Amino acid sequence: MLKKLSKIWNWITTTIVILVVAVAVALVGIRLLGFTPLYVMSGSMEPAFHVGSLIFVQKTDPAVIQVGDPITYTLNEAGEYSTHRVIAIEVYETSVRPVLDENEQPVLNESGDPVYEEYPLEETCYYFQTKGDANDLPDGAPVYYKNVVGIPRLAIPYLGYLAQWIQTPKGRILGISIALVMVILTFLPDLLKWVDEGEKKVEQKEEEPDDIDGGQDEQGE
Repeated sequence: MLKKLSKIWNWITTTIVILVVAVAVALVGIRLLGFTPLYVMSGSMEPAFHVGSLIFVQKTDPAVIQVGDPITYTLNEAGEYSTHRVIAIEVYETSVRPVLDENEQPVLNESGDPVYEEYPLEETCYYFQTKGDANDLPDGAPVYYKNVVGIPRLAIPYLGYLAQWIQTPKGRILGISIALVMVILTFLPDLLKWVDEGEKKVEQKEEEPDDIDGGQDEQGE
C-alpha cells in the first residue's frame, strides 16, 4: 500500500513540475521559434479561442494574410492585444500628396483648391477589417498592418490563466517556490530510502564478528 501511494505521489508531483516547466518554456523558449505566447481574456472569439486559453502567435507577412484568418494585433501603446478574424482587406500601393511650387507652396487649381498627385508608396500598405466571431458587429476601425503581431497557430485551453498568474511578481516567486518544493518532494522518498539503506549497512558491519583478528589472537597464544 505504501509503495502504491508513493508511486501516486511521485506521479502527481512529476506532473506538476512538468506543467510548470512547460509553461515557463512556452513563455520564454517558444519566442526563439518566432512565436509570441499570449492569453485570451475575453469571449469575443468563442468558440475558436476560449477564455483563459494560451495562444501561440506566429509572426506573419501581411501580404499572405487572407480573409477568414484570425489575427492578433496591438490595440494601443500600453501593450494591449486583441485577436479577431479578418473579414475584409484594403490594399494600397499608391497615395496622393499636394503638388508644391518652387516655393514649396501648394499649387491651386482654378477653383482655388489644392492640386494633388498620385505617387507610389515605398511598401504596400494593408488595412484589415476585423470582427470577433462572437460579436454581432465588425470592429469600428480597420487594423493597420504594422500593428499586426501575427496569426495564432495553436491554442491551449485554460493555460492562459496560469500564464497570466506566472507573469505577476507574486506568481513568479510562488511558482518557483512550488517547483522547488515539488522537486524536493519527488526525490525525497528515494533520498530517505538511500539514507536508511546506508544506516542498515553500517549497523550490519558493526554487528559482524571480527573473525580474522580473533584467529590471529588464538595462534599467538
